[in-house]
Amino acid sequence: MNKTILDLWVGLFVITGIAALLFLALKVGSMSAVNTSNSYEVVARFDNIGGLKPRAPVKSAGVVVGRVADISFDNESFEAAVTLRLDKRYAFPKDTSAAIMTSGLLGEQYIGLEAGGDSQVLKDQDRITLTQSAVVLENLIGQFIYGKAQEGAPQ
Repeated sequence: MNKTILDLWVGLFVITGIAALLFLALKVGSMSAVNTSNSYEVVARFDNIGGLKPRAPVKSAGVVVGRVADISFDNESFEAAVTLRLDKRYAFPKDTSAAIMTSGLLGEQYIGLEAGGDSQVLKDQDRITLTQSAVVLENLIGQFIYGKAQEGAPQ
């Protein structure tokens, strides 16, 4: 009987450990449940989104104020339409600008919001018109190499 109780405690400990690992994996992967009732969605269009993915953070002044809800391609304007789900606690002016930023040199990409000065605030399904696309590292390197080649070319 003593072995049975010990086996029961070991089993409970293993189940608790697996549940804790699952919880941490969901938190790290940003896949935990989101309360969508306290949020509103706005759309921003970009020429190039780089490696931006759904569920990427939306930050303002370094604070996470929302998440990227959806990314789609507009066949008419040939731009990426990014739907942002913002927490209702944060009211941004209508002239807010959105830029695709990178954490560190090669880190994850996120949307950075810069608040404007308009007295009216963004509402559900509004559009952010001031956007800045992602900086593509390969393009920067190509421009740098092309610039250096032009400097060294005989005239």
